[in-house]
Amino acid sequence: MDFASVMAAEISKKRKPEPASSKSSAEPAPKKYMKRSEIEAQRRREYEEEQKRLERERREKTERKRQEEEEERNRREATKAKQKQLAEEKRRRKEEEEEAKRLEKEGPLTKGGSDGSDEANSSEAMTEAEAIEKLRSMGEPACLFAETHSQKVRRLKRLLAALEIKNREATPPLSEEEMILNPDDIPNDKDKVYRQLAAWFALVLSEWEIALESRPAALKDSFQGKAAANSMIQAKTYMVPLFRHFKQKDLHEDIYTKVCEIVVEAQARRYVRANDVYLRLSIGNAAWPIGVTMVGIHERSAREKLHEKGLAAHIMSDEVTRKFLQSIKRCLSFCQTRWPPEDPLQLMG
Repeated sequence: MDFASVMAAEISKKRKPEPASSKSSAEPAPKKYMKRSEIEAQRRREYEEEQKRLERERREKTERKRQEEEEERNRREATKAKQKQLAEEKRRRKEEEEEAKRLEKEGPLTKGGSDGSDEANSSEAMTEAEAIEKLRSMGEPACLFAETHSQKVRRLKRLLAALEIKNREATPPLSEEEMILNPDDIPNDKDKVYRQLAAWFALVLSEWEIALESRPAALKDSFQGKAAANSMIQAKTYMVPLFRHFKQKDLHEDIYTKVCEIVVEAQARRYVRANDVYLRLSIGNAAWPIGVTMVGIHERSAREKLHEKGLAAHIMSDEVTRKFLQSIKRCLSFCQTRWPPEDPLQLMG
């Protein structure tokens, strides 16, 4: 045995063997280099987590907004119901006071009182039996002390007029669900549609006023705040003739149809389409007369398109029409901020 082998044997005896468990439990060293596929997979995981987080926040925001709108709707309905109840009580008290004052003022009717020619004509048109029957059907006394036939007819007419005013004023306001226009009702049930139009525009103007009142005092006193308030007041003033048309149900047929389309699209929060209908209503798409239209004895080509039906620019009809059409556009601009659409592409520019 040589010296080298002896030394190698001794060195191997002195060397301590490493335990196997330490090698297995040791953590793998971090890689110095990474593959492109690993980097791409890590980036994809981070992107998916970020998208999940954004989607979760979006759902929470939508749910929170829906709850706020529901609470606001319930609050408005409760306020309207309370206002309606108070108005009904106030009106009833006022009618009772007026009736009491009238009875005190008239007192017992004299027997020999003379009536005018109009009372005589009205009494001749209605017999005493008819007057008594109508008075009893209304729950009123058939005859007062020393009351003549003409006085009875006059009392009946006063009661009928008061009842008509009461029925007209007692028309309950429409709720937000009842204001939704049905396109099938536009040509068929115009009375209902006119009521819905008047109620919806009144709601928009009231919401506009509430939104302006809820601003901070500093913003109200600023130039922009005063301009916004003046714009709302001007729109409300300009829309008085439109509400009069709604009440009298005599709006122009073309304007009536287009206004209904605007309201239908606005209620569905499709403001871009509503704006397109407004442009067709206000500006129109008829050919505009440019240059000389009549030269000689022959008509120019396509001259008949200048006066096609349904394509006229109604904003040029008269000043009143221009003003309330402009106010409708302002109402649309407010609606898209008060009731924003779910699709941002439906916002007007």
